[in-house]
Amino acid sequence: MMVKSLEERMKRLKMLAGGVACLGLGSAVALGAQEFRISPHETVEYRVDGATLTVSYGRPSMRGRLIFGGLISYGRIWMPGADEATIVTTDAALLFGDVRVPAGSYSLYTLTGETRWTFIINAQVGQQHTEYHSDRDVARLDARIEPLAEQVEQLTISVVPVEAGGGRLQLDWEKTRFWVPFTVAR
Repeated sequence: MMVKSLEERMKRLKMLAGGVACLGLGSAVALGAQEFRISPHETVEYRVDGATLTVSYGRPSMRGRLIFGGLISYGRIWMPGADEATIVTTDAALLFGDVRVPAGSYSLYTLTGETRWTFIINAQVGQQHTEYHSDRDVARLDARIEPLAEQVEQLTISVVPVEAGGGRLQLDWEKTRFWVPFTVAR
């Protein structure tokens, strides 16, 4: 076995150290970008009549802005959330009135209006929140609207079980609540 010169070994050690440093810096930058978001992300799981529903979304804040009719223009498609698409996953088929949505994962959009809102359940998942393809719509559902007494600073999407059975897919933000009722298909 041939012994390498000290100079050659030092060169190799420096190259190895530089490579390790670059890998560490790249990982730190990627991790930092993932952790630093203006809107925190949340995944929440709910149980309704034996079904498990999960909602994953970014939660933007008002930060002094007018939301509905301001940041969110009326008459336009809007994905409630930030960054990646808002995803609703269900392990059981759901019935929204007479519209059946099979078990699976879906992105959630809305069509906003001053007096009328529509929830849109779309089969495309994994996209950014600004990407929308209407040809992938599974259901368009008329939302119910109610004013809230207290202002909600941060967008909140939830699934609320109803005592009589089924639940509500609900969005609260600013001083407004939008929701659609559903039941679990048997």
